[in-house]
Amino acid sequence: MAQVYKTDLLEDALKEMCAKLVGVQGAVIVSIEGFVVAAYTPKEGDLDDEEGPTSSPQVAAMAATLIALGERTLSRLAQGEMMRLLVEGNDGGMLVVPANRRASIAVMVGREAKMGLVMYALQQSASKISDILEGSVN
Repeated sequence: MAQVYKTDLLEDALKEMCAKLVGVQGAVIVSIEGFVVAAYTPKEGDLDDEEGPTSSPQVAAMAATLIALGERTLSRLAQGEMMRLLVEGNDGGMLVVPANRRASIAVMVGREAKMGLVMYALQQSASKISDILEGSVN
């Protein structure tokens, strides 16, 4: 029987989520320390995006920083726990949702993305990814 690694399951979950959505530039599961747990970038041509704006290590570090700031802000304002974080610009944005207490999922989207659909798919995937991270899925 073939060995299945958590990383493979996590990358498959990200790929499945991204396949449902238009305008996704990449998705990453990031630890609270800012490290990449798993990542998926839809392939478009032969572009090598190691140093581009959706580079997984860069996105992971930025997402972890934003999450920490968001959580501190909500705590300070007594607004409860963070449900999602949206940073939106003229050409796209990033949506972050906690998967569990130690990791979050960040999705980078282009301008053409339908944010409501992205939020829904991301919330659905967060539950599945949480189960994988916790070891509930084999």
